[in-house]
Amino acid sequence: MKLLDLALWACTAIAVALPAAVSAAETRPAAKISAAVTKGRQKIDGIDYYYEIHGKGEPLLLLHGGLGSTDMFGAVLPQLAAHRQVIAVDYQGHGRTPLGDRPFSCQANADDMTALVAKLGHPQVDVLGYSLGGCVALRMAIQKPASVRRLALVSAAYSDEGFYPGIRAQQNGLTAAAAPMMKDTPMYQSYAAVAPNVDEFPRLLDTLGDFMRAHFDWSAEVKQLKLPVMLVYGDGDMYRPEYMVKFYQLLGGGLQDAGWGRETLSQNRLAILPDLTHYDIFASPRLATTVLPFLDGTKDVKSWAEQVEAAH
Repeated sequence: MKLLDLALWACTAIAVALPAAVSAAETRPAAKISAAVTKGRQKIDGIDYYYEIHGKGEPLLLLHGGLGSTDMFGAVLPQLAAHRQVIAVDYQGHGRTPLGDRPFSCQANADDMTALVAKLGHPQVDVLGYSLGGCVALRMAIQKPASVRRLALVSAAYSDEGFYPGIRAQQNGLTAAAAPMMKDTPMYQSYAAVAPNVDEFPRLLDTLGDFMRAHFDWSAEVKQLKLPVMLVYGDGDMYRPEYMVKFYQLLGGGLQDAGWGRETLSQNRLAILPDLTHYDIFASPRLATTVLPFLDGTKDVKSWAEQVEAAH
């Protein structure tokens, strides 16, 4: 196993997702982006969370991947903030947020995110989570469904069964022992640039390793979700294509033809973007252009019947 492969995997592994609905009634005008960025902290359940607020408009909670920070979205955040008020959070142990003393879990971080956005005045938000951030986002929708209006999950999973062979072994091997060999990786360098205590990095690796070695399967809870969900993957992702489709089917999508008038179209969505991997999809402009229509509740095409009617 190459160390850089392990590091890149850890940077983005374990994510969770669900598909989504589109209603013309939910169409909203795009908000003008403000150059001002608000930065702040909220202490929740012993964790001193760092957050940034970009842009204006409907609130969108943005959750990054493992061993990353809000800075991972630097390439696409302007696109998102041109339409939305983006609340970007460094979750437990990542970026500018200290690790604290409790174990890492998506469940606990999900409850914290619900509390954080509520403290910012938003009882309900749209959520976009990538990889490990998708795991947190999914648990937020499962545990506090009233707090999430629409959910976009990017390179995420509902269980640990979807990885290609070898990925699970890499997960099991993540420990503090890898820290010295990661000093030249973008994961450590980006962490060292902003972390409140750089010496915490080995303990973060141990904490995430303990989390990732645990089995999880949330398929039964995924089936119960009622809110619109969108799943987004790269065609070179760490998840097998058949697993992506199975996830979509758990949400009720991909089970029948949508009909000429879209009358049986699922409210949820599945997108597999070409020429993207698990390790670069978060930086692609195509990610923003893919998720924004779903998050805004709009569509860019008329049904065949609508086209014929308009032509006559």
